[in-house]
Amino acid sequence: MKYDFTSIIDRRGKDAMAIDGIGNMPGFAPTAPKEGFDIIPMWVADMNFATVPTISEAIIARAKHPAFGYFQPTEEYFASIIKWQETRNGVTGLSKECIGYENGVLGGVISALNCVCSRGDRVLVHSPTYVGFTMSLKKNGYRMVRSPLKLDETGVWRMDFEDMERKLSEKKIHAAILCSPHNPSGRVWERWELETCMKLFKKYDVYVISDEIWSDLILNGHKHIPTQMVSADARQRTAAVYAPSKTFNLAGLIGSYHIIYNTWWRDRVEREASLSHYNDMNVLSMHALIGAYKPEGYEWVDELCAVLSQNINYACDFIHEHFSGVEVSKAEGTYMLFIDCAKWCEAHGKTLGEVEQACWDVGVAVQDGRMFHGSSHIRMNLALPFSRVQEAFRRLEQYVFVE
Repeated sequence: MKYDFTSIIDRRGKDAMAIDGIGNMPGFAPTAPKEGFDIIPMWVADMNFATVPTISEAIIARAKHPAFGYFQPTEEYFASIIKWQETRNGVTGLSKECIGYENGVLGGVISALNCVCSRGDRVLVHSPTYVGFTMSLKKNGYRMVRSPLKLDETGVWRMDFEDMERKLSEKKIHAAILCSPHNPSGRVWERWELETCMKLFKKYDVYVISDEIWSDLILNGHKHIPTQMVSADARQRTAAVYAPSKTFNLAGLIGSYHIIYNTWWRDRVEREASLSHYNDMNVLSMHALIGAYKPEGYEWVDELCAVLSQNINYACDFIHEHFSGVEVSKAEGTYMLFIDCAKWCEAHGKTLGEVEQACWDVGVAVQDGRMFHGSSHIRMNLALPFSRVQEAFRRLEQYVFVE
């Protein structure tokens, strides 16, 4: 490979929550490992790879100029996004007027909701549910209605359209959050699935906020379909939110963007986001995006997806072959696994908390799936060098899922 996805980077003391937060964030982060075990960070959804060099080069080049005053996004910024969306996702008809800056995807979700909802309104989400949605909806006065995904006969997570329609009808819901690809299940929705759910949303006059922050991280030959591209109605009914942060591991730089074709909604979202004078772009994050979306970034992401596919395939195969009673649906996108320990716990007289603590004790720092509404699940980040993934599963076999 052209880029380095094998070196183990020492992130201690380098502003990495995934490492420095362990043992310091009770109730949210894993506890520190026992003596003799180093940390394998598999909880926070960021990556343990060096990002594409063009990002650092772009930031350094701009930082060499000593003035960092007020500025406006450049034409290169918008052109980079338009080309990326066209090349990676097949998006057509996108213009700079449809693109707006967001400090973060969750902020964009709430700004979009605030323009089409009243406080106290119900918002439909799928379950298991990204913890950020749960927290943001609660803090902003919205009532979350969860429609559970269900596993089909082949072990693939699917939307339950009957459940969705029943809840849209009975609870008079007019806004929904769609996570595409889905976090934490890792589903990459097929076109027919998106078309079916968008027809339901049209039938019940539901505005849709589509979180597509994971859209670049697609595994094993699957294909991301932007929600806005499945129909003319979906294009007008949906506000989509993206960011290079998940793709290139830039969360610490801040910088997301929305795509909204509906002029009425777009104008109001931009107004809503501007009210606090807080939703303003950082000049270095702008240059980071431009650096990310250069030709080298396209190559880097392709290599990254191959590495992540290998890691996901290895982990799922290992679970199926070695951990009887532990169940997992292979992620089609993202780099997360949502692992069900219910049958193993029942067979061995263990609780999920005991399983998680056993993982943490040996440095396998997985995340508690209960905050994602998975009653018996752990969430595992596989965006690490393959050698670290292998070591994590060696420890799980030796110390945790012991027969």
